[in-house]
Amino acid sequence: MMTLRISDNGVDRDMTEAEIAAHEIDAQKLNEFEAQIAADKLAKQNAKEAALAKLGLTEAEIAAILS
Repeated sequence: MMTLRISDNGVDRDMTEAEIAAHEIDAQKLNEFEAQIAADKLAKQNAKEAALAKLGLTEAEIAAILS
């Protein structure tokens, strides 16, 4: 296992097993959160493209309508 270091009140030391486990859980949660954001962004883009295709309008035409 890789040794992780932490600065604890100005003291540089190895992380404890519990700190490493918490760090790994946090890293996994972050990866899942970032993946969800990417999936949401892709779904929004796909919905936008589908709506534009259905309406037969360009983004400029949509912008003109909404302004």
